[in-house]
Amino acid sequence: MNKVDREVAGTSIVSVGVSMSADPDTAVSEAVSQLPDQGICFILVFVPECLDTIGVAAALEKHLPQTLAFGCTTGGQITPQGYADNALMLVSFPRDHFRCSSTLFKPLKPVSIEQTALAAQTLAQRFQTTAGWRRFAITIADGLSKQEDTLVAALQAGLGDIPVFGGSAGHGLAFDVTYVLHGGAFHEDAALLLIVETDLLFEGVEFDHFMPTDRQLVVTEARPEDRIVSEINGAVAANEYARLIGYDVADLSPRVFAENPVLVRTLDNWHIRAIQAVLDDGALMLFSAIENGLVLTLARGKEIIETMDAELAVSGPRGEAPHFVLGFDCVLRRLEIEQKQLGVEASEVLRNRKVLGFNTYGEQHGGVHVNQTFVGIAFFSSGHKIDL
Repeated sequence: MNKVDREVAGTSIVSVGVSMSADPDTAVSEAVSQLPDQGICFILVFVPECLDTIGVAAALEKHLPQTLAFGCTTGGQITPQGYADNALMLVSFPRDHFRCSSTLFKPLKPVSIEQTALAAQTLAQRFQTTAGWRRFAITIADGLSKQEDTLVAALQAGLGDIPVFGGSAGHGLAFDVTYVLHGGAFHEDAALLLIVETDLLFEGVEFDHFMPTDRQLVVTEARPEDRIVSEINGAVAANEYARLIGYDVADLSPRVFAENPVLVRTLDNWHIRAIQAVLDDGALMLFSAIENGLVLTLARGKEIIETMDAELAVSGPRGEAPHFVLGFDCVLRRLEIEQKQLGVEASEVLRNRKVLGFNTYGEQHGGVHVNQTFVGIAFFSSGHKIDL
């Protein structure tokens, strides 16, 4: 990567390779050519909907045969230039600042809380600590597994004080199949856990742009294991939801859902429960956990670009901007941004705030699985000199 590219990427801590090629081998080759030849601890691989995963896996083995690679298919990418749809992106983390250990949970369904927590705890205990370095964990799960709620709660229980951040794999807006990359292959019905140790300071970032209204929806009939709500307030779910937001059922769509999510209150916090689809019988399928008797609250949106810019304005202990932010950004947030024709403005914010990552089918932080939320990790120097 030349000097101009490094300045665009906004950091000399990690290196970024991006290709827009529709051929897997060419895309990987072009992206790898922008990475350093040596000194890589691991890379994160974010794959667009248009690329064949088998071809990408083969190309990674060909062009980066000795390099640990983790990642997933995505609902979109966040490159050094901002949002993208057809970009293969590789982010390399150098050995000078990062160490890692990983495991794969497959099959993922059904998640065993006890076994998952124990596996996470064991992985952390066997990963030798480095004096003065700090740890965080990344999890990426099959975005259609409907297991993320239980998974992230179990991982956080097993890891204790190690903070967990993550996103659910996507596949554009197809919602048909998603894959997680681990061990040189892409997997369905799987989730990876990556424990990372770093000598950098880091800070978690989490935000959405919604506020609660006074309109409530009580789940009166549901199938929790499938995240399906059949009745709301004693009426057919889609009919009642459409009535409350002022739409006809026939007009309900992912774009409408993106602007009109529902919230769940936990203590003093509100978490978004985004709606995925209307089923043939008028039931609603959600992206997060649901249960009978749950009280949902309709949400009202704030200005999305201003909120994004303000929430990403994080700073380090000396008031400095982060070297970069690893971001897991819900695909429904992006859908709303595009519907409002704010893509250019959003990409400018992401570029200026040095965000790299992907659009997800759900986000994980603090032991909770959420929707329509941005979750990220901002990285700062730890006091020692880092050449920029």
